[in-house]
Amino acid sequence: MTETLYLTDSYLKEFDAAVTAIDEDNHAVILDKTAFYPGGGGQNPDSGKLVAGDSEYVVKRAKKQGDAIIHMIEGDDLPAAGTQVKGIIDWGKRYEAMRTHTAMHILCGVIWRDFEVSVTGGDMGYLEGRMDFEFDELSRETIAEIEDAINAEIAAGRDVKVDMLPREEAFQIPDLIRTKINLLPEGINEVRTIEIVGLDLQADGGTHVHNTSEVGKIRITDYKSKGKGNKRLYIKIED
Repeated sequence: MTETLYLTDSYLKEFDAAVTAIDEDNHAVILDKTAFYPGGGGQNPDSGKLVAGDSEYVVKRAKKQGDAIIHMIEGDDLPAAGTQVKGIIDWGKRYEAMRTHTAMHILCGVIWRDFEVSVTGGDMGYLEGRMDFEFDELSRETIAEIEDAINAEIAAGRDVKVDMLPREEAFQIPDLIRTKINLLPEGINEVRTIEIVGLDLQADGGTHVHNTSEVGKIRITDYKSKGKGNKRLYIKIED
């Protein structure tokens, strides 16, 4: 089992850990703890490197595997089990992913607040993404209104808070799950929530910025109809 440091501190760029096991099939190592995000919820997995003495190992991606997180290594060599390492996140990519993920929550929060419309799907990269909503119709005028509203939430500088709640307590919160399908497995006893104070509260396992002012300006760059009750918005984020 890997202790997941990113769940409580998204800004942790470096950390010390020990190699607990080798995964030969994936040319990967398992650490006792990690700040590498393994991907999920539409957010890309982290990359970076592990440093052990004079040796460096490039982590091409992290990946969830049961209760552990594996760190897939480039090249032929792997650090041996028991090796003490320093993990270093590719912070440039991680911070862009954090800004993007928070932007998606702002978009989702605004549309839920103003239209009470559920999310039907989504995906994100670095400073861009797309999200599908259960709109029957969506005009250019409405899209312009949404863009103005999401940027107003960025300008408001709303704090972003992380909390861990017992499952039963979390599910007493109205509209905690904004996706059309509840993606939380029955076995999860604690639910991590992300709150954009005054706007949005959702169950979420990804990494986020501390304040909406860090996101940057959001532009809605395209719109597509994916059928009745399913409209797709594409966004890009500018500094």
